[in-house]
Amino acid sequence: RIRREYGGAFAFLFELLRSIPLRFARPESDTWDMDHMMAIAGLMSSNFVRANCEAFRRVMEQLSPDAVVDFWNPFACIAARALGIPLITVIQADAHPQSKGFIWWRPRPTRIPSAVPSVNKVRGKYGLPAIESMEELSIGDLTLIVGSRETDPLPLDAQGEYIGALLWQNESEDPDWFSELPTDKPVIWAYPGNPRYSGPGAVWSSGIVLRACIDALAGRDYHVVLSLGHQNLPAEYGTLPNNFRLAEYVPGLSMARRCDLMLHHGGYGSCQTGLVTGTPSVVVPTFSERESNARRIAELGAGEMVLPSIGDGGKRSIDTEQLKAAVARVLGDPSYKIRAHECGDAVTRSGDHLKAARLIEEHLSSVC
Repeated sequence: RIRREYGGAFAFLFELLRSIPLRFARPESDTWDMDHMMAIAGLMSSNFVRANCEAFRRVMEQLSPDAVVDFWNPFACIAARALGIPLITVIQADAHPQSKGFIWWRPRPTRIPSAVPSVNKVRGKYGLPAIESMEELSIGDLTLIVGSRETDPLPLDAQGEYIGALLWQNESEDPDWFSELPTDKPVIWAYPGNPRYSGPGAVWSSGIVLRACIDALAGRDYHVVLSLGHQNLPAEYGTLPNNFRLAEYVPGLSMARRCDLMLHHGGYGSCQTGLVTGTPSVVVPTFSERESNARRIAELGAGEMVLPSIGDGGKRSIDTEQLKAAVARVLGDPSYKIRAHECGDAVTRSGDHLKAARLIEEHLSSVC
């Protein structure tokens, strides 16, 4: 009624209020699948889902695209389906409806918060059929799966095509100091993630990874390149040890090729970078999706995983001695590097960005 009688600024305010999620699932260290993750992100509020879908629908109506290419955005997928626009999805295997989700190594609980009811309420308003899981939104008219069957397994009959790793860098960006890196000791590239994602209760806190890197590698016979993704080193970490070099940014593929070991938080891009360059990893995962990635790396023999422990009040910590031992093992055993190369070859054989582009073009030529 407010929109009808007043319009203008009141209409904008009304829409703004509708777009604020009022129901959230509680953030947890265990996030089981896409459905659970979306419930945590606020998609248990149907008004929030509807407002975001409408925003994407309006953009698509204005642009009149021949297709929508999406990566993990449920609002864009729903809007494209509502408008009948061809939908192409790019996904990780863990987001596929035939996967076991992010936590595939433990039995699934019976009661997990779900975004499906609120999403189905919105889909019904668009005349779209109901879904049983949020992962169903990840299936497009064409579905492209990053990685390879060896590194990102799915059932043989799973819909979609593997396209290898989607990694990019400008090769001309290699910094001058690369030539100064030592050749008489191991070079470790440490990437803990954005240190601002920290603090008590932070589900994917990068701060604990950063602290563990410093404590475990300080003063040892390694040269450590620490990069924070264009972020400053927070003051509470003090002065870095003498065997550390802080880099505001490094070109990922070049840095991975130049180092002997990657130590990182388990992001999918970091894991794929290590495999494609044949660089073994020690992974300290800070989130369930990252733990899935880390466990794949460890099972493949291309690295090791050091899992944070959770104490009273949800406080997480990393065993420094365990991290030291994992680093020493991976650097001391050439089989990790051999397996990283073998897995990287499998990813490369599965394709690259050019294959993805070709598949998209071929699909559009058949439907447009």
